[in-house]
Amino acid sequence: MARSVDGLVLAPVADQAPGQVGARTRFTYHEQDGAVWAEYAGGDVVRGRLVGTREGDRLDFRYVQLGTDGSTSSGHCVSVVVDLPDGRVRLDETWEWESRPGSGTSVVEQLTEHGH
Repeated sequence: MARSVDGLVLAPVADQAPGQVGARTRFTYHEQDGAVWAEYAGGDVVRGRLVGTREGDRLDFRYVQLGTDGSTSSGHCVSVVVDLPDGRVRLDETWEWESRPGSGTSVVEQLTEHGH
Protein backbone atom coordinates (compact mmCIF):
# COMPACT_ATOMS: atom_id res chain seq x y z
CA MET A 1 0.00 0.00 0.00
CA ALA A 2 1.19 3.50 -0.76
CA ARG A 3 2.19 5.56 2.24
CA SER A 4 -0.06 7.74 4.35
CA VAL A 5 -1.15 11.10 2.95
CA ASP A 6 -1.26 12.56 6.47
CA GLY A 7 0.39 15.98 6.59
CA LEU A 8 1.13 16.12 2.88
CA VAL A 9 0.58 19.25 0.79
CA LEU A 10 -0.47 18.52 -2.79
CA ALA A 11 -1.18 20.68 -5.84
CA PRO A 12 -2.78 20.01 -9.23
CA VAL A 13 -0.32 19.45 -12.05
CA ALA A 14 -2.56 21.38 -14.47
CA ASP A 15 -5.36 23.92 -14.39
CA GLN A 16 -8.92 22.65 -14.55
CA ALA A 17 -11.79 24.62 -16.04
CA PRO A 18 -12.20 28.26 -14.94
CA GLY A 19 -13.72 28.69 -11.49
CA GLN A 20 -12.40 25.36 -10.29
CA VAL A 21 -9.32 23.92 -8.68
CA GLY A 22 -6.16 24.97 -10.51
CA ALA A 23 -2.39 24.90 -10.34
CA ARG A 24 -2.39 27.59 -7.61
CA THR A 25 -4.68 25.55 -5.35
CA ARG A 26 -3.04 23.82 -2.39
CA PHE A 27 -4.49 20.79 -0.59
CA THR A 28 -3.36 19.88 2.93
CA TYR A 29 -4.30 16.25 3.61
CA HIS A 30 -4.86 14.42 6.88
CA GLU A 31 -5.32 10.70 7.44
CA GLN A 32 -6.14 8.73 10.57
CA ASP A 33 -7.65 5.27 11.11
CA GLY A 34 -9.06 4.97 7.60
CA ALA A 35 -10.47 8.50 7.54
CA VAL A 36 -9.11 11.19 5.22
CA TRP A 37 -9.81 14.91 5.19
CA ALA A 38 -8.23 18.02 3.76
CA GLU A 39 -8.46 21.77 3.54
CA TYR A 40 -7.73 23.53 0.27
CA ALA A 41 -7.58 27.07 -1.08
CA GLY A 42 -5.94 29.10 -3.82
CA GLY A 43 -6.67 30.25 -7.33
CA ASP A 44 -10.43 30.49 -7.85
CA VAL A 45 -11.13 28.67 -4.57
CA VAL A 46 -11.51 30.79 -1.41
CA ARG A 47 -11.95 27.81 0.87
CA GLY A 48 -12.60 24.12 0.36
CA ARG A 49 -12.95 21.02 2.49
CA LEU A 50 -13.04 17.33 1.72
CA VAL A 51 -13.81 14.34 3.92
CA GLY A 52 -13.95 10.64 3.25
CA THR A 53 -12.36 7.23 3.71
CA ARG A 54 -9.29 5.30 2.62
CA GLU A 55 -9.31 1.60 1.74
CA GLY A 56 -5.97 0.36 0.50
CA ASP A 57 -4.76 2.88 -2.08
CA ARG A 58 -8.26 4.20 -2.78
CA LEU A 59 -9.65 7.43 -1.33
CA ASP A 60 -13.40 8.02 -1.58
CA PHE A 61 -14.56 11.46 -0.48
CA ARG A 62 -16.96 14.32 -0.92
CA TYR A 63 -15.85 17.91 -1.27
CA VAL A 64 -17.42 21.33 -0.81
CA GLN A 65 -15.93 24.65 -1.82
CA LEU A 66 -16.50 28.39 -1.92
CA GLY A 67 -15.41 30.19 -5.06
CA THR A 68 -14.05 33.71 -5.44
CA ASP A 69 -17.32 34.58 -7.22
CA GLY A 70 -19.27 33.75 -4.02
CA SER A 71 -20.70 30.49 -5.34
CA THR A 72 -20.65 27.25 -3.37
CA SER A 73 -20.48 23.80 -4.91
CA SER A 74 -20.03 20.19 -3.90
CA GLY A 75 -19.15 16.87 -5.42
CA HIS A 76 -17.77 13.35 -5.11
CA CYS A 77 -14.27 12.11 -5.90
CA VAL A 78 -12.43 8.79 -5.96
CA SER A 79 -8.62 8.98 -5.93
CA VAL A 80 -5.90 6.35 -6.26
CA VAL A 81 -2.74 6.97 -4.21
CA VAL A 82 0.44 6.38 -6.23
CA ASP A 83 4.02 6.39 -4.90
CA LEU A 84 6.26 8.31 -7.32
CA PRO A 85 9.85 7.15 -8.02
CA ASP A 86 11.24 10.27 -6.29
CA GLY A 87 9.40 9.42 -3.05
CA ARG A 88 6.54 11.87 -3.47
CA VAL A 89 2.88 10.89 -3.65
CA ARG A 90 0.47 11.41 -6.56
CA LEU A 91 -3.33 11.16 -6.52
CA ASP A 92 -5.09 10.11 -9.71
CA GLU A 93 -8.57 11.55 -9.28
CA THR A 94 -11.93 10.89 -10.91
CA TRP A 95 -14.53 13.45 -9.81
CA GLU A 96 -18.05 14.61 -10.46
CA TRP A 97 -19.95 17.64 -9.28
CA GLU A 98 -23.18 16.85 -7.45
CA SER A 99 -24.45 20.42 -7.07
CA ARG A 100 -23.98 21.27 -10.77
CA PRO A 101 -23.19 19.56 -14.08
CA GLY A 102 -19.67 18.38 -14.78
CA SER A 103 -17.17 15.59 -14.19
CA GLY A 104 -13.62 14.76 -15.10
CA THR A 105 -10.22 13.52 -14.02
CA SER A 106 -7.27 15.32 -12.51
CA VAL A 107 -3.87 14.65 -11.00
CA VAL A 108 -2.44 16.22 -7.85
CA GLU A 109 1.12 15.70 -6.69
CA GLN A 110 2.91 16.24 -3.41
CA LEU A 111 4.93 19.45 -3.21
CA THR A 112 8.52 19.38 -2.04
CA GLU A 113 9.66 21.47 0.89
CA HIS A 114 10.41 24.28 -1.56
CA GLY A 115 6.91 24.34 -2.99
CA HIS A 116 7.79 22.81 -6.37
